[in-house]
Amino acid sequence: MTDLSGLAAELRGAVRGEVGFDTTSRALVTMDASNYRRVPAGVVAPRDAADVAAALEVCRARGVPVVARGGGTSIAGQATGTGVVLDFARHMNGLLELDPGTRTAVVQPGLVLDRLQEAAAPHGLRFGPDPATHSRCTLGGMIGNNSCGSHSVAWGTTADSVRELSVVTARGRRLRLGRDWAGAPDGLRELVAGDLARLRTGFPELPRRISGYALDALLPENGADVARSFCGSEGTLGILTEAVVRLVEAPRARALAVLGYGDESAAAEAAPGLLPFGPLTVEGMAADLVPDPAALPRGDAWLFVETGGGTAAEARARAEAIARAADVLDSLVVTDPAAQRALWRVREDASGTATRMPDGREAWPGWEDCAVPPDRLGAYLRDFRALLSSHGLRGTPYGHFGDGCIHVRIDFDLLTEAGVGRFRRFSVDLADLVVAHGGSLSGEHGDGQARAELLPRMYGEETVRLFERAKGVWDPDDLLNPGMLVRPDPLDANLRFSVLPRRPVDVAFGYPADGGDFGAAVRRCVGVAKCRTTTASGPAVMCPSFRATGEEEHSTRGRARLLHEMLAGELVTDGWRSTEVRDALDLCLSCKGCRSDCPVGVDMATYKAEFLHHHYRGRRRPAAHYSMGRLPVWLRWAARTGTARLLNRLASLRLPARVGKRLAGIAPERDIPRLAPLTFSRWWRRRERRSTGDPVVLWPDTFTEHLSPSVGQAAVRVLEAAGLRAVPPPSRPAGGVCCGLTYVSTGQLDRARAVLRRTLDLMEPVLRRGTPVVVLEPSCAAALRADLPGLLPDDPRAARLSAAVLTFAETLRRHAPDWTPPAVGRPVAGQTHCHQHAVLGDGADRALRESAGLTGELSGGCCGLAGDFGFEKGHFEVSRACAEEQLLPAVRAAAEGTVILADGFSCRTQLEQLAGVRGRHLAEVLADALDAQDARDGRDARDGLNAGPEAAK
Repeated sequence: MTDLSGLAAELRGAVRGEVGFDTTSRALVTMDASNYRRVPAGVVAPRDAADVAAALEVCRARGVPVVARGGGTSIAGQATGTGVVLDFARHMNGLLELDPGTRTAVVQPGLVLDRLQEAAAPHGLRFGPDPATHSRCTLGGMIGNNSCGSHSVAWGTTADSVRELSVVTARGRRLRLGRDWAGAPDGLRELVAGDLARLRTGFPELPRRISGYALDALLPENGADVARSFCGSEGTLGILTEAVVRLVEAPRARALAVLGYGDESAAAEAAPGLLPFGPLTVEGMAADLVPDPAALPRGDAWLFVETGGGTAAEARARAEAIARAADVLDSLVVTDPAAQRALWRVREDASGTATRMPDGREAWPGWEDCAVPPDRLGAYLRDFRALLSSHGLRGTPYGHFGDGCIHVRIDFDLLTEAGVGRFRRFSVDLADLVVAHGGSLSGEHGDGQARAELLPRMYGEETVRLFERAKGVWDPDDLLNPGMLVRPDPLDANLRFSVLPRRPVDVAFGYPADGGDFGAAVRRCVGVAKCRTTTASGPAVMCPSFRATGEEEHSTRGRARLLHEMLAGELVTDGWRSTEVRDALDLCLSCKGCRSDCPVGVDMATYKAEFLHHHYRGRRRPAAHYSMGRLPVWLRWAARTGTARLLNRLASLRLPARVGKRLAGIAPERDIPRLAPLTFSRWWRRRERRSTGDPVVLWPDTFTEHLSPSVGQAAVRVLEAAGLRAVPPPSRPAGGVCCGLTYVSTGQLDRARAVLRRTLDLMEPVLRRGTPVVVLEPSCAAALRADLPGLLPDDPRAARLSAAVLTFAETLRRHAPDWTPPAVGRPVAGQTHCHQHAVLGDGADRALRESAGLTGELSGGCCGLAGDFGFEKGHFEVSRACAEEQLLPAVRAAAEGTVILADGFSCRTQLEQLAGVRGRHLAEVLADALDAQDARDGRDARDGLNAGPEAAK
């Protein structure tokens, strides 16, 4: 058994980078995006090649295996290991040089592909291969797996783009790999010379042959290219420290031909015929992966064929030529860049979308990317479907039809012994089917543990023994990533689910989409790591805390990994009491962005609330849980006692404010928001009733009621102008309705359920009448839509209230469709509320803004305040970093006269405290416009009266 403390101490003395042997560091890298799990001894984040060499020396002396890891998105298990994991994403992630003249770049292995693309773009260049994980996969991982992506029909695999590689061998040699045997370790040339015939005849010729070692690249007629032969070796031969890669000229303009076919086989058979037209991509996808095919041409399967050109007209002409030449049911040529991006997002998210069958059953990788000659793809798909059926399995193929490479996730049962047995039998049969069609077991993601055991079926025993000899030349001690490619672990060993409890654990939420099983909810995270995207684009929100910190621990995937290990109980041993899980969840903003932006719908905000509920049950909670978690109680008390002005005065004085914030667990950098002296409900009771339209219940959420009643007043004004009658919900002297949001976000779920049951009791008459319920605060509306039925799944009233909830804009669209809002005619800036984006949708808001003449787009991301998060002590810097990502820059860049929209109280507070800007709810903007319109109408009427006598003359 390895002496972990001694190993850790020796590594800390040998390297300058971080050494993590703690539970969290190890738990974060137990898995990649595959079905496999291994618990490492520890993690080292090297700062440079010298650190890599030093770590290898320590591990070699102790006989500890070493695994290189980049973005951790590998799908065959090759980024997991039981020894020391080298994390290149933390420090060795630089772009060292970019030379437009030679079209080359020098990169470190941890550089994320999109960062290289961004640097190359101003020069009209790009790196050719582009996997769907381009926003988080690293160049080192791409080289290790010989990754490809959707543009491989034009620019090939990663190996086609590699010029030179700098590596450190397991025994500490530093080699510079290139053509003509450059950098070859001792014995490699002799190994090749002794088996030339096998190397010339034993490797199938097809564009996506990724399986095994690329030893045929060492043939003299292939330039004896040691760098190319190293690509796809999955970290088993040496550790990459630097690479010189080739860039290609990026087309100035692109167009997308979307071609509709009757089924996927028809699309697959058509794909090879399109290659002579020189497309950039030929991607295929069937209807079961497209949630809404309304924007696509007729058909049940489609080819996405991208073309390039020097001008938009040239790119479009090429796309139209392909559409005319293709034998299709229907076609569509898309030239608008935004529309093209929307279509490509469907394709890129398929790796996550495909993890669930249409009926919700889980589906898994393992046979993720087999490849056959493109002209065999149609026949292969038919045989593949038949094989699935014969084993009682289902899958949803999609992928790179132009290269004959198919991605598919299959509804394997990997939880039971019988299911795992079927997984093994199917794997053997599918390997034979792929080989029968002249294919490669891996066409993109590498063999890893998922397929390496079956390589003899593809190459034969003699060639596999040649692979073993090559491994021995490079790594005679079998130190690097053992169990991969040669002498592999069985494909059904080390499965990630084998350690999970077989019975569902007791939980508070219902998890209806996961059969009530919290373990199944956590299993949703398959590791594709879209949450690790370092820049938010468009309306996306997930994952603001990762973008602020850059730490895996604070990504959605990292938190899911820790929850997985908590359920497993092997590494995280104290269950719900785990401090490691608590600390990882501490910086989760509960923005719910992952609920919509994660391809598999991980809902970390709910998981966090669940964890906090169990973690603090029967124990003292942080002060912020009592102060801000029970905010509705304190605010109602202030309103009843009439002490709002006194509390505001105390909060404005330095000493009382400092003491109050310290006792309440509030960040000292924050100002305490002012309470409204007159609550919204009291204002409402005092005003004269004058509306007679259809009734809608206007929900007096805690924030509108006590902190920004002007929003409620404005909403009443607009709703009445639209012909609706706003009425309050029922209430009692002891308290009114509440969505329970603050209790949910702090994990006080017993209190949340009690509050929500009281609310349902009060709302019963409203629910019987079927009256719409208008909720102005997006976070409260989201809580009623999603958290309410999740916490009270057995109460039918919960589902009815959830369905009755409408946003302000949705109410006007559904119940006042003929009303025309006043013309504001001004540009807008601000941010779509994260809960609105994730749970509610903003289509109605966009339409309402357009009708009112409010132009421009709101930014995405999260404001960073996120309810109590940004107020809690220790969160201020992360909160501010989130706001600085999109919201504050957008507001600072806004032209004079721009309306700053912020429907959420948190967003408005963040703007006020960090930028000195007043954000406004859309209801307030429209109410002001109505008042201005009435004033103009009044002036016009008076002017008409005054002009009357003159006109009469």
